[in-house]
Amino acid sequence: MKRFVIASLLSSTLLGAYAETYVDLAPVRNAEPMMENISVPREECSNHWVPDRGGRISYEQQERSPGGAILGGLAGGILGHQVGAGSGKDAATALGVMLGAVVGDRLENRDPRRAYDNRQYESAQREVRRCRTVYDTQARITGYRVAYEYRGQHYTTTTRNHPGQQLRVRVSVDPIEQ
Repeated sequence: MKRFVIASLLSSTLLGAYAETYVDLAPVRNAEPMMENISVPREECSNHWVPDRGGRISYEQQERSPGGAILGGLAGGILGHQVGAGSGKDAATALGVMLGAVVGDRLENRDPRRAYDNRQYESAQREVRRCRTVYDTQARITGYRVAYEYRGQHYTTTTRNHPGQQLRVRVSVDPIEQ
């Protein structure tokens, strides 16, 4: 283990003797933004009025005719009086009046056309909100193509941010063996 550590230290020292690295500043000649088109989703909503399919049917109050109940009550009373004897005659007359009034009212107010003619449909409407996803294309800066000069040579690189007037460069000097 000790040999490995000593060998590592020795090799890094030897490499350091042959190479030197430092940071310098290079003037920027041009920094051009690089653009990328991307789709950005957004929700677009609008309100609409639509007919309500569960519309209500309303009925007007019919005027009921009392004539059928009156005539039915009279006829029922006469018929009930004919049935029975003694004190049962009074009970049969009263029962005849009640049943005759009910039957007469139903007969008088049973016209089927009246029941259908007074229907009215109320068309109700309700507000509905409809939304959809819309994609907008937007251009975004993804980086900068930078042209710079260092010691009379022209170079280009890309950076994430705008470099400003000067660009920091790493300079490495390695001797060439012959």
